Amino acid sequence: MAIGILGTGSYIPKVVTKNEHFLEHEFYSNQGDRFEVDNTEIIEKFQAITGIRERRYAQDDELTSDLGYQAAKNAIEDAGIDKESIDYIIFAHNFGDVRKGENQSDLIPSLASKVKNQLQIKNPNCVAYDMIFGCPGWIEAMIQAKAFIQSGMAKNCLVIGGEALSRVVDHHDRDSMIFADGAGACILGETQGNGEILAHHSQTFAGDETFYLYFDKSNHKENGYDNTRFIKMNGRKVYELAVVNVPEALRVCLEKSGESIDSVKKVFIHQANEKMDEAIIKRFYRKFKKEVPENIMPMNIQTVGNNSVATVPILYDMVRQGAYNEHELQAGDIIIMASVGAGMNINAIVYKY
Repeated sequence: MAIGILGTGSYIPKVVTKNEHFLEHEFYSNQGDRFEVDNTEIIEKFQAITGIRERRYAQDDELTSDLGYQAAKNAIEDAGIDKESIDYIIFAHNFGDVRKGENQSDLIPSLASKVKNQLQIKNPNCVAYDMIFGCPGWIEAMIQAKAFIQSGMAKNCLVIGGEALSRVVDHHDRDSMIFADGAGACILGETQGNGEILAHHSQTFAGDETFYLYFDKSNHKENGYDNTRFIKMNGRKVYELAVVNVPEALRVCLEKSGESIDSVKKVFIHQANEKMDEAIIKRFYRKFKKEVPENIMPMNIQTVGNNSVATVPILYDMVRQGAYNEHELQAGDIIIMASVGAGMNINAIVYKY
């Protein structure tokens, strides 16, 4: 049985937030000290490292579940299936629905149940639940969905990755400029030779690495948000873990698939940081004593930012829909999808398009 992607969809919010937006922000260190350097210099260094020029934020009345619904609707339409034939809806996210101007996360009902409601799926045997696995959540949900189909428990699964990080960032933290909003989705099901998951590999590093991404108070210690927590990141530690362990996870996954490094046409890596992803791909190919092929790694972080669990499905859908002339997929192409994030979790999938 070949199990693969029957259709994809994505939703990128309409609010464009350029780097210039942050010129008037007051940035503080983790110790609560205000940076003395000019914001122009901070932003220039930020863009040089991350590659981000602008990012997308959800509109004031949009929630993460709304973004996921839009992506899911597009994926169902692309797959051309009856929505009532969906057996599982798995929504990967990390922070639930956070309304604009509020600081409490809404996780009841689950975001997957909210999407099922918005899609107006009436079949009670369509099971909806959420996946919390950091940025690699969508890939991990894909792995679970494949297992359901392979075991005979499901025919079609809707797998969504979505996040509205603009609602949980500390505006006094330089790292807030990285994060963005968006959602991507796909329908996974049995295929007739036109798409197949060949192998997967997952890991959790839960020593000191567990707290490289965490929730904590604002860097501005006297801003009146004593009872509010924001997403925080030890960027250097995340980088060090990623550039060592993601290339190895890619190697192991490729070895499991039985495919050669020369057969790989595209590598879709979590859009966390341009420099980090470039280092990952170089180290991956170095393991095979190969140079990185031209146009092997699509990227969209420059214009949509890091939307966490949504980055890989959004990027994959954009390439499928022809958003980039230099990145096309042909039937039979071998591609790899990989991610790293809170947990710290790492995973990868080798896929035959």
